[in-house]
This record gives sequence, structure tokens and C-alpha cells, in this order.
Amino acid sequence: MATRGRRGRPQLNPGFGKADTKNGSTVHPSILKQARKSGQLNLSGRSFTAVPDAVWNLYTDVPDESKDVCLDNSEDRWWDSAELTKLILASNWLTSLAEDISNFGALTVLDLHDNRLESLPKTLGSLKNLQKLDISRNKLFELPECVTEAVSLRVLHMAHNQITRIDERIGSLNNLEDLDMSNNQLMALPRRIGHLSRLSKFNASNNKIQRLPPEVGSMFGLRYFDLTHNDLGVLPDELGQLLYLEQLYVRHNHLADIPLLSQCNKLKELHLGNNRIQQITMDHLECLKSVTVLDLRDNQLAVLPEAITLLEGLERLDLSNNNLPGLPFTLGLIVSLKSIVLDGNPMKSIRRDIIMRGTMELKKYLQSRIDEPKPPPISSQGLESTEGQSGIIGGSGDGVSAHDMHTSKLLEYSGKQATEVPLDVWAVAEKSGVMTVDISKNKFSELPDNLMLLQDTLKVLNLGFNRFTSLHQDISLFMNLVSLDLRNNSLSELPSDMESLENMRDVFLSYNRFTIIPPVLFELKKLEILFMDNCKVDTVDAAGVCSLPRIGTLDLQNNNISQVPPELGNCSQLKSLQLGGNPFRNPRPAVLAKGTPALLEYLRNKIVS
Repeated sequence: MATRGRRGRPQLNPGFGKADTKNGSTVHPSILKQARKSGQLNLSGRSFTAVPDAVWNLYTDVPDESKDVCLDNSEDRWWDSAELTKLILASNWLTSLAEDISNFGALTVLDLHDNRLESLPKTLGSLKNLQKLDISRNKLFELPECVTEAVSLRVLHMAHNQITRIDERIGSLNNLEDLDMSNNQLMALPRRIGHLSRLSKFNASNNKIQRLPPEVGSMFGLRYFDLTHNDLGVLPDELGQLLYLEQLYVRHNHLADIPLLSQCNKLKELHLGNNRIQQITMDHLECLKSVTVLDLRDNQLAVLPEAITLLEGLERLDLSNNNLPGLPFTLGLIVSLKSIVLDGNPMKSIRRDIIMRGTMELKKYLQSRIDEPKPPPISSQGLESTEGQSGIIGGSGDGVSAHDMHTSKLLEYSGKQATEVPLDVWAVAEKSGVMTVDISKNKFSELPDNLMLLQDTLKVLNLGFNRFTSLHQDISLFMNLVSLDLRNNSLSELPSDMESLENMRDVFLSYNRFTIIPPVLFELKKLEILFMDNCKVDTVDAAGVCSLPRIGTLDLQNNNISQVPPELGNCSQLKSLQLGGNPFRNPRPAVLAKGTPALLEYLRNKIVS
């Protein structure tokens, strides 16, 4: 029997002509038929208070008439249905979601935004193919644990809820590329947020965040970071380690100062408006040479330094509502500058009518006040170029910039097919206090002789894609190392002296010739991430792994492991254990597909008491 819709139109009962007695909602059979054909189902904006049973039974309640169709009719082949990969339930009135969501194990996109959800089903964590989840604009007070178990997630949007805390388990979502937790009630971010090294876009605006953990400096893939409208009084120095950061928004906070963004060489937009910043120094500006948009409005600046001309690519400068009585005349020398906003400043040295004529006329006036026009000053901080005025050392072709090395604390000498690094490069690296060395994709077979010059400062070392067959014990002298990348070499063991590297957190050994997990790694008690995929590992020391109190990620995919020790299940600190592509028969692939918590439980149950 048909029921009446909102405008008096008759609506078919849900499913295949049968009433949905559970909640009274309806879905036309043709929509379900199309979903089985396309693998996509869009039920947004239908005022559902619960998802109809016909949806959960999409592949089980097949209509009899469909089974009687001619075999030549390809459109009605119910047995040849496409698995559901995209489910949109947005803009309804859902207050809960059934555990039956696990019926759709092939889902890659689940859109639940704009509902009334206060919780999510635990089985959501079993969706190991899920790549995009939108739970924005609901009534969640915390991020459900099941979300952190969906380890394939690349996009997670949870904006406009009432979330007050994010659990440390979010660090297990190490495939995330886009994270939006804006417009919630967060006061802090978890320390393990730093494990999201692939995160490119991060929006945490409109919260109540009072501090950032220093681990944000480990989010090496971050390009867009929005912290607008929070309660930040200070930013961690580690923020300056974000090598690929392009846009940073920290407007409407309580900042009195900003850190030196020393390694943010790709930063294009820096928005610092509506804070309490009293000065920006030459040291700050030396780190911002790539910036095209600089927003300093509504602060307490009394002086704009001459070094502003270091920003040679600057296009827009907003200085409105500060305490500036004038501007440096050399500002007029920045050719790219198209917009200068000065409203709300007590300008004394520049007549108001000149300011009112616009940016181009203001630049002309500033230039006219320079007695002898000079190019923008460049501070080398005592570093002398060995190649004239270019600042390039180590050869003009394949060399590196001394100034960039000084400001970024990064020595990048990768992809040059080199067997050594020039002496003058090491000299500048030592003087600059370099913390990161990348000499990957070269032809090194041993540690460079002069690497020892950085013994006291080096934290990150990338030796990947070289020709190492062994690693010299001198590696143990770099006591401050936190990350070591040795991927794609020919290593089969590590020196026992490495036990001295007590600060080591990340080790990458993929694509080498190891047959076991090197025992010395079990002495590194701060180790959190270990990649040993695509090696020749045939034995796993469960006791050794369990002895690592902070180990959270262990990747042993595509090795020669014939037996997984059940005792590995006792390693409850593991959040991501990857064992696929090995020749063992148990656990079966179906168990592996359920994710790390289920895998660990399975192994524990196999322990003989």
C-alpha cells in the first residue's frame, strides 16, 4: 500500500514493494537497483530518521522477479552487482547508524554530514577500504574510537560538532591527507598528531586550542594549516620544521611573538592578523623570502624593519590597525608588491593624501625618498659565498644555496648521482647548525667522511636509495637522531653500537635484505615507527617487539614470514601492524582485513596457556 508524501504524492513502500516496518522510511526499488549496478547510493536530503532496512539488505533481499529475467538482459543480472563503494546519507535527521554498516566492506566514501548523530557504530572501524569519511555537522562530543580504526582513511571531516578532545589513537591514521576538525570545542591537540606525516591539509580553526604539541613539526607533508580563532598564546619552534608548508593561518589568537619559520622555504601565505604581535624582526623575515601574502593587521607593531625588502616576491602586505608612524623607504623597491593596506595607523612621516592615492603612488613616493636607491639588503649571517654573489656552493650546477641552508637548517643533496659531498658544503652545514641531511638517491656506499661535523646537531638523516651493503658503527655517534631512512639499499644487518641512539623514533628499512628484525632496534625504547616491508624477513621476534613501549606502527608486508608468533598479540601498544603479502597461512587474509585490533586479539587467542 502506498503512503502520502509531503506534497500529497503517493510514495512506494521501501525495499522491493515491501514495507519497512522498522522505521517507516521508503526507498524506491529503482534507486536500489541502480545502486547495485553502479556501486553508489545517494540518499541525502530525504528526512530519514533511520536508514531503511532495505538499504542494509541491498544485496540479500533480491526480488524474485529479478531472478526470473532473461539471461540475455545484462541490465537485470542481479548476481553481477557492483559492490557498494559510495554511500551518501547527508542532510537527514539520523540520530544513529546501525551496526549493519559492516555489510558494505567495499565502501571507500561514507558521507554522514548534516545529521543528528551522537555516536557511530563500532563496526565502522571494520571498513578497511574506507578512504573518505564526512561526519561534519552532527552532535558528536568525542571522536569515536571506531574512526581511528579505519586505517585507510585519506579524508576525515568532523567540523561543526561539539568535540572536546581528540584521542591519541588518531595517530594510527597515517594515510590521512585531509583533516578538518574546525568549529568544535577542542582545547589541545594530541601528541601523536605528529604521526600524520602524509597530512597535506589540516583545518583546526574555530576551537579553543591553547597550545600545540611540538610534534606538529613532524607533519612533514603539511601544506595548508589553519588555526584561526583559537586561544593560542605561543607557537612551538618546531612549526618551523614544516618543509612543504605553503599557507599558515593563525589569525584571531593571542600571539605576542612568532617562532622563526626556519625551514618553511615554500611558505606563500602567512596570516597573523588579530593578535598581539609587537615586532617582526630581520631574523623572522629572513625565513619568509618565499612569502607572497603577509597579513599583520590588527596587531601592535610600532616599526616595520628595513629587512622587509628580503621578501622579494611579496604581492600583498596588510598592516592595517597597528601603531606604525611610518614605513621604510626601501619598501618601494619590492617590484612585485601590488597592495599595501595601512588604514588605522598613526602615520606621521607620510601624508594621508599620498596614502589615499593607492599602492603604486605610495611606492613611487617611498622610492623618491631614497637618496641612492639600492637593491634589497641580504643578510648572510656571516656566511660567505664561494661562488661570487650567487650564494651557491658545491658547484654552480649541482650546488646548494648557503643562505637557504642557513635559514632552513637543511642540507639537501639528493638525486645527484653523487659519491661525495663537496667540502665547502660541509663547512657551511656545520656553521649553519644543520639538523636535517638528505643525500638520498645517490651512489653512496658508506657514510660521507665529513658527516661527523654535524654530530651534535643532526636529527633527521635520509640515506635512502643508495648503495649501502653495511652501515658503519659511526652512525651510533649521532646521539640526537630521531629519524633514520635507509630504504632501498642492500643492508642485511645494523651495527650493535646503534643502541646508543636513545632518541630514535622513526626507522625506515624497506626494500633491503634483512632476514630478521635487527636486535639492536629492540634497545631503542623511544622507537615508534618501524618500516621493514619488502625485505626478506622470515622470523619475527615477538618478545623483542613487545619490549618496545612506544612502538605504534610496524610494517612487515611482503616478506618471507611463514609463521606469525601468537605472542605478538600481547603487543597492545601496536596501532598499525601490517603483515600482508607473506607466505603464512594463519592468520587468514580475512583476519588481516579486520585491522590491527582484531588481528592482535586473534593472535592472543592462539597463545597456548
